[in-house]
Amino acid sequence: MELRTLRYFVAVAEEGHVGRAARRLHMTQPPLSRAIRGLEDDLGATLFERTPKGVVLTTAGTILYEDARALLGEADRIRDRVTAVARLRVGTLADAAEHVGGRLVPLFRERHPHVTVSVHEADLGDPTAGLRAGLVDVALTRTPFDSTGFATRVLRSVPVGVVLRDDDPLADRASVSAVDLAGRRWVRLPDGTDPVWADYWTGGPPDDAAPVRRTVQECLQAVAWNGISALAPVDQPLPPGLVVVPLTGRPPSDIVVAWPRRRRGRLVRGFVEVAAAAV
Repeated sequence: MELRTLRYFVAVAEEGHVGRAARRLHMTQPPLSRAIRGLEDDLGATLFERTPKGVVLTTAGTILYEDARALLGEADRIRDRVTAVARLRVGTLADAAEHVGGRLVPLFRERHPHVTVSVHEADLGDPTAGLRAGLVDVALTRTPFDSTGFATRVLRSVPVGVVLRDDDPLADRASVSAVDLAGRRWVRLPDGTDPVWADYWTGGPPDDAAPVRRTVQECLQAVAWNGISALAPVDQPLPPGLVVVPLTGRPPSDIVVAWPRRRRGRLVRGFVEVAAAAV
């Protein structure tokens, strides 16, 4: 016997009517009737007497109802005890988290008040924010990256542009193309960075003589101090003296929630739903 089937049985017993029980369970009547008949077949006993006004428990049904109530109550207590120590590991890229974090945190806490959340903030060398290494259960990040083995849900799409100093000859342009950016020096991302990610977020070969940049802020400072070029979402907050000019010919970057394709537990589902509502 499955707990779900027992919950169906208890609802019918308490309502005394299959139709009313179906409404209480937010389902249609035919599958509920089939579930009750299947339970009777499985037990080899008639649980209800059918009458023109509804159903009435038989002697066997009364015995099952008493034990089912006790069993379901214990199952609920077990769930509550497990939930009280439940944990969710969330990976983030800092700039992606800033876009939805302000609303995501209170929404998740409201729906899952007993869950302990630990946050792993990854640098630009790991766009999966810890998923690839198995450090987190779910990640809030940006595309594109090698998504083999992962499922994603898009929260928002944002065009990208090139970050320039405001005294750059291209700074006043409405947009620029890859041709306009030929010959520029680009930020150097950490060795081993996902090549899909690196190809998208750099407009050309990196400046091999420059230090590795691991955060968005380090990239912005490289532009401000050394004239190194960097790409960023067009809504990226910038320090004084910098501007972002939209880059044509490049698809938008998506803010996404990502998780292992074969592991989507209840808390991961809850985080995905909350993140979608937070946008």
